[in-house]
Amino acid sequence: MKILVLNAGSSSLKASLYQFAQDLPRDPLIPLWRGTIDRHSAQATTLKVTTATNRSIHTETSSTDFSADLHKLLDCLWQGETQVIANISEVDLVGHRVVHGGAKYHQPILINAEVQAEIDRLSIFAPLHNRANLMGIRAIEALSPHTSQIAVFDTAFYGNLPAVSYVYPLPYEWLEQGVRKYGFHGISHQYCADRAAQLLNKDLKDLRLISCHLGNGCSLAAIKSGVCLDTTMGFTPLDGLMMGTRCGSIDPGIMLHLLREKKYTVAELDHILNFESGLLGISGVSNDLREIDRAIELGNARAKLAFDLYVHLLAAKISALLPELGGLDALIFTAGVGENHSGIRAAVAAKLAFLRVEIDPVLNVSNTGGDLDLATQRSAARLLRIHTQEEWSIAKACWRISAQSVTKKQG
Repeated sequence: MKILVLNAGSSSLKASLYQFAQDLPRDPLIPLWRGTIDRHSAQATTLKVTTATNRSIHTETSSTDFSADLHKLLDCLWQGETQVIANISEVDLVGHRVVHGGAKYHQPILINAEVQAEIDRLSIFAPLHNRANLMGIRAIEALSPHTSQIAVFDTAFYGNLPAVSYVYPLPYEWLEQGVRKYGFHGISHQYCADRAAQLLNKDLKDLRLISCHLGNGCSLAAIKSGVCLDTTMGFTPLDGLMMGTRCGSIDPGIMLHLLREKKYTVAELDHILNFESGLLGISGVSNDLREIDRAIELGNARAKLAFDLYVHLLAAKISALLPELGGLDALIFTAGVGENHSGIRAAVAAKLAFLRVEIDPVLNVSNTGGDLDLATQRSAARLLRIHTQEEWSIAKACWRISAQSVTKKQG
């Protein structure tokens, strides 16, 4: 069985093609084919494709058309140097990471017109993501109308949040209308929690974890006994931590002030909060920490402020989750920034020294591949760098749905 996974984020897309044998393996499979779209800025996009046999292509473009880039990437599955299948009809299932499933979807589901309409409706709450997710769904639909597609929701991991974590101190009627914390990056946080238990050789039920998913979008999850008790993203992916272009948590009075006194429109504020804030808004340089690092080296004070503010808010949010957990066994760093930016990890560990955590400076900058415990032996909690495997988690969910379908038919 071949399963294609599309994982569309706010500034990137990852695609992986997996080939399954009859049984579901315990460890992640190496994809037959893997492609990425990485939008560094409005004018710069990188397309990369690699295969299990080490064939690859790397293209820089100035495209601003996400849909066109996606079609170009998918063409590499069955054309050119990175071809691994004859045509899309060889793909049995396509799984999609869908960011916002609202209160309706707590399990992976086969995509039909009704599901698409609901994903579209929920785009108002996750404008950077659900629309990109829909582009992927519709691209596959156009290429192969009869290929089954499955949605795996980022919000599903938070289905058991306690009321004190998901209820906002607003009129209760609003809660009844669906205004509540939903949480996001759930696929990543769940995978990392399971992987942390493996690395530490402990039962997940015995662990208190804080998972830090740090990419262009950022969120934390407080996980105890395998259950998420709280998270930083809320009603939308705009809440919580400072991110690449998103502001995170701010005083809502700022918005009232700008609406009343400065006469901003709702659409203008929506765009500013989602696309012109965060690291980009403060630094004036980029939403990419690699470019901010280079600006800091050149003495750019705003870039330094953006870095320092990012670390300050991250450490503060981590600290705020500790009471709910009653302690900490491991802090996990994952996603593009969490996995690759040793400076962020070191700065956060230094801020959390009051917890008696200590990062090993040599291990922290090591380029050794794979997941790694970066803490010193005397650290009171482990500091784990884990490569998140969202695509693999989605592929597994698709395989299970297929297996259940076969079992039902046989029954």
